[in-house]
Amino acid sequence: MASAAAASVMGSVIGKLATLLTEKYKLAKDVKRGIRFLHEELSSMDAVLQMLAEKDDDQINPCAKDWRSKVRELSYDIEDCIDRFMLNHSQGGSKANFVHKAMRKVKTLFKDGGIAEEIQELKSLVSEQSERRKRYYDNNQCLTASAQPVPLDPRATALFQEASDLVGLDAPREEIIRLLKCEEKQHRVVSIYGIGGQGKTTLAMEVYHKITEAFDCRAFVSVSQTPDMKRLLRDILSQISQSDFDRSDRLETDQQLIRTLRECLKDKRYFILIDDIWSESAWDLVRSALPRNDNGSRIITTTRIEAVAKSCCTGIAAQMYQAKPLSDEDSQRLFFKRLFFSSDDCPPDLRKVSDDILKKCCGLPLAIISIAGLLTNRSKSVEVWANVLRSIAAAAVDKDSPIDKMKRILLLSYFNLPHHLKSCLLYLSVFPEDYLIDCRQLILLWVSEGLIPGQDRETMEQLGRSYLNELISRSLVQPTKVGANGATVKQCRVHDVILEFIVSKAVEDNFVTVWNGDGFSKNYSSHKIRRLSIQKNIYARAEEIAKTIKNAAHIRSINIFGSNSVLVEKHASEFLNSQVLRVLNIEKIVGCNLGHVKSFGQLKYLRTGDQFYGVPKLPEDIEKLQHLETLDLRGCRLENLPASIMLLQKLVHLFVHHSVHLPDEIRNLQALEELSMINLDIQSVEFIQGLGDLTNLKFLEIIWSCSTELHDTKDHKEACISTLSRLLRHLRELIVSKSDPDATCSFMASCVPTLPPLQRLALDTHNLNRVGPQISSLVNLSRLYIEVYGEAGKEGINILASLPMLLSLSVEFNDEEDGDSSILYARHAISGQGFQRLVKLNLCYCREAALKFEPGAMPKLQRLKLQLLARCQFKFGEGGLVLGLQNLGLGLKHVAVDVDCFDDVADEVEALEDDIRGAAAVHPNRPILQVHFISF
Repeated sequence: MASAAAASVMGSVIGKLATLLTEKYKLAKDVKRGIRFLHEELSSMDAVLQMLAEKDDDQINPCAKDWRSKVRELSYDIEDCIDRFMLNHSQGGSKANFVHKAMRKVKTLFKDGGIAEEIQELKSLVSEQSERRKRYYDNNQCLTASAQPVPLDPRATALFQEASDLVGLDAPREEIIRLLKCEEKQHRVVSIYGIGGQGKTTLAMEVYHKITEAFDCRAFVSVSQTPDMKRLLRDILSQISQSDFDRSDRLETDQQLIRTLRECLKDKRYFILIDDIWSESAWDLVRSALPRNDNGSRIITTTRIEAVAKSCCTGIAAQMYQAKPLSDEDSQRLFFKRLFFSSDDCPPDLRKVSDDILKKCCGLPLAIISIAGLLTNRSKSVEVWANVLRSIAAAAVDKDSPIDKMKRILLLSYFNLPHHLKSCLLYLSVFPEDYLIDCRQLILLWVSEGLIPGQDRETMEQLGRSYLNELISRSLVQPTKVGANGATVKQCRVHDVILEFIVSKAVEDNFVTVWNGDGFSKNYSSHKIRRLSIQKNIYARAEEIAKTIKNAAHIRSINIFGSNSVLVEKHASEFLNSQVLRVLNIEKIVGCNLGHVKSFGQLKYLRTGDQFYGVPKLPEDIEKLQHLETLDLRGCRLENLPASIMLLQKLVHLFVHHSVHLPDEIRNLQALEELSMINLDIQSVEFIQGLGDLTNLKFLEIIWSCSTELHDTKDHKEACISTLSRLLRHLRELIVSKSDPDATCSFMASCVPTLPPLQRLALDTHNLNRVGPQISSLVNLSRLYIEVYGEAGKEGINILASLPMLLSLSVEFNDEEDGDSSILYARHAISGQGFQRLVKLNLCYCREAALKFEPGAMPKLQRLKLQLLARCQFKFGEGGLVLGLQNLGLGLKHVAVDVDCFDDVADEVEALEDDIRGAAAVHPNRPILQVHFISF
């Protein structure tokens, strides 16, 4: 892993050295000779680094490790030197001025962008390391040492796995459900405990989804080893009361949040899953927020520690459940399910070696999944599998516990990663434990950090997506949210065990320096900080941290999570001398000082997250950020963007809050591919016309209500219609919120004569039948969201059903006049002729309850969600709520029904629930059913 990180930065440096040798830079002969020398020597060193990357760290002699570390740091310094020179060169310094600067002393060169003397010093350092390399390269025994087990403390989970992909859960799940059963009004807790790798969270989540009793509210949270209790308590609150959650921003202490939670839950029957509790004190704090109201509430906890499990069960009606390893039969089923379709598909000659491999896994799901992920990309031959078996068994005989075996398996999985994936995996150490990572954001960060090779931006992002998919397929990253096509992961996380390992390697290799609340990661002081991740609250220690990292000249990225932006806002001077900063990623911005960002000339990615107070303001001369590719200001309620932002020629992704007024010269941003969220109502006609000139734009998200007091309504509306009609020729995704349905029909008419590449569309309409013909021409459309204000009759539904590529459909009914016009006439049967590829269907605020599916309807459907609004007594069609649910495809996995109803319809509610459960029970796949009633 460490060798891979060193090789990664080396490859980047070699490429930049080659660029400096081109005619573009017109360097002096002696400088050119020096750069050519560096290029040749580093290329030779790179070959040795590649060889070292093929070996486990424990097979590399300490002297070779030391050489590798020095070469890595030297490579960083060379790249920093090149980047500073390129930055100053791009800012237009004259040749005479450059020659003058090149004669200065080395200590001033870091400031003025000179390169000549610095290259000479670097040549000397490279020569020294080259001589050492030759000694080590010629003396092969120096490269190897005896293998030792890696001290890794793993933990298993398969969170968000589909039930059909899991094995061995039926009996444990039913046992825990039995333990949760008790007298109706009795408060009950079940604590699941056991060693890492036994799938405790997977089991708990299965129970959580399978218990379908009527609870007033549900919540699932993960505590983690170093919990942020304020975040955790707000997470619970967000799942049980959105209104209380929205107000919780103003609550500054844990005690205030606890009181709010207790008040919210005091009269409710709740069901809450508290995952991964590491200490009794953490449980005590969580428990204090969950009132024992004897309304029949249920709590499930998971922990590795038996004493913590006992604490969860003290003084209340509770049970402990010890997680158990998989049986031999279930182990084999899980193993072969990952490698083949079933055990029947396993070649006979692999049976014996697979049994031996599974014995080493000791029934631990994480071990089985990890080794299967490793073997997935290898030849299905006895020889290859036998070599893997020998690698697993290569540790000392006296360390042969299940955990030690799993450590060896996980080590083997990491060690066999291709080089290009190892740096991407190490980069995940910048994210805190249990952090839900936006995959789109992650790929943009990888690209900005130079971890994805290439020059073409779109190709690099596609390559980044393939890297992420490969890490997921190897079970090193867990998907937590998957798109309707089943192939695009939208959100992911790194399990704690794997994160512990990644962080230890990233810190050891000086890839990332982490502040975890108790201090910086180990050994940071012996290196220059390259990447900084602030993961826990700093509060009063901000001064201490700022002092520690005052030499920030070598920081390439800063990632700040939680409310810690004060580190940059109040101590900007410590960072201003960094001319190599590529990424500034701030999750939350407490104040409003963004003026310093103009100093980071190499910046490619700038994100400032949720704004707590104040009105931020970007510097007027933001055009200095000529390398900026991603600007994410969605969380900041800026009033305006400076006019100079239109001079950022490399800007590809621009995300702003809908309150922002943008400069008129938007047409200058010809590299722009993604723009969100733009309120057209407050933009000028000139801006809207210029928007239509962005021929590279692929994603656009807008608000457009056609009701503006700032402009002439007619001219403004015509400009919007004209621009959107032009953009539809090349947009891939278009989201239009609050749009005027008549205007929607006008610009959608441009779809008829063309076949636009649009794949995702969201819009409003008064009459689905009216806009239907335009939508029918969108033959590439895979995701569609429509808010219907009027009629949604048979003809409109049939048009949607005819879309050949449609995977996800959401229809929301908005009855403004409180009449019967916005009823989905679903008694018109959904036949087996349409919706052939649909996997996800959401129908929101249907006031007519009956649906009918004919045989063969929606053969690929996996998820069905109905949100019903009952303003009066329920209206049932003949036969109940859902007719023909059993006719839906065998892939149906989830059925969710949310009902908003008045308190005085109790009899109808009971009948409705019976109807829902009866309809789901007759489906051959027995989908997971979730029914939620909200009374008002």
